[in-house]
Amino acid sequence: MSDTVAGTGPDAALEETLGRLSKKPGVKATIILDRASGAILKTSGQVLSIRKTKSLSSSLPAQSAGSFSGDAGVSSTASGQDQGIEELAALVWDFIGRAGSLVQELDTEDELKLLRLRTKKQELVIVPDAKYLLVVVHDTPPA
Repeated sequence: MSDTVAGTGPDAALEETLGRLSKKPGVKATIILDRASGAILKTSGQVLSIRKTKSLSSSLPAQSAGSFSGDAGVSSTASGQDQGIEELAALVWDFIGRAGSLVQELDTEDELKLLRLRTKKQELVIVPDAKYLLVVVHDTPPA
């Protein structure tokens, strides 16, 4: 399953990388976000299984919610699914921003290259690029 959310899609090299990643064992989903705005450019896999949908107003700061608004003419089921994906994208984008600020505070000549967030159920690997944020979600192997 592959959905393009925004009008401008990633380039061919990014498409090839997504294809390779989605074939790896344990990969649940991939998400590509715009680095500057946090807008969702592309999703693939079981994106909705990553996070249980909560109310956007209760889980995110007010300033983040406006950046990730969807199309107004979408059905209620689709808009509920879109809201769950947008909530996840907003959380990841905010997390990358804060982690990048930490790196800059530690050393102004350094930059964030990769983040791994491992939980009991899954692992998010986030790779910031100049244009994109690549998020790969996969199962956490048993210890």
